[in-house]
Amino acid sequence: MTDYAEEQRNELEAIESIYPDSYTVLSDDPTSFTITVTSDAGENDETVEATLKFTYVEKYPDEPPLWEIYSQENLEDSDAEDVLALLQQQAEENLGMVMIFTLVTAVQEKLNEIVDQIKNRQEEEKQRKEREAEEAEKVAFQGTVVTIESFLAWKASFELEMNELRRKKQKEDEQAGKSKLTGKQLFERDHNLDTSDIQFLEDTGNSVEVDESLFQDIEDLDLDEDDPDFDPLDIGSDED
Repeated sequence: MTDYAEEQRNELEAIESIYPDSYTVLSDDPTSFTITVTSDAGENDETVEATLKFTYVEKYPDEPPLWEIYSQENLEDSDAEDVLALLQQQAEENLGMVMIFTLVTAVQEKLNEIVDQIKNRQEEEKQRKEREAEEAEKVAFQGTVVTIESFLAWKASFELEMNELRRKKQKEDEQAGKSKLTGKQLFERDHNLDTSDIQFLEDTGNSVEVDESLFQDIEDLDLDEDDPDFDPLDIGSDED
């Protein structure tokens, strides 16, 4: 008769020595514990981590233990499902033997594969972005291909825009013409202009000084108005 309790105690001692830093006991009855499994570091030092919780059943190892992913880090949900499926497969293949070490080792290898897949996904994403950047650069260099339809559409839009600008310009010119008054209109609007000269004389006391030296005594000039060559504009020019 198999002594299940003895086999379980022996396995726990071995597990504790193999995983001293990642093994944690949760309870003794039923026996439950966790083991944290971390992948090897990837190219950019990224890692994937999963903490596995195991619980012994009464007839373990003839019956598989219970397991679950207690916590995880950088592990996608789809990858977590793959880990659980792997545990199920390994447990079925190792019934009748203590299997915790085997299960943890299988998960360790799976996490390393996931890190490699992450690296591949990152590389594929990088290449995709590079291709998109190259395509965008080609489009920018080539410019937009002009077809008859696109040209006609642009022409119609351009003509509408120019017509609108002409209408605005015409309206502005009309408004400017209405606001610009002629001299006559300004005189008619401002009646102060009628009396501006009179007001100027009143302000100066009707006294305007004239420098008589600026004028010559016309009586002293020898003028022959009957001379056909006489020109009043020539007065004073002979003295220059």
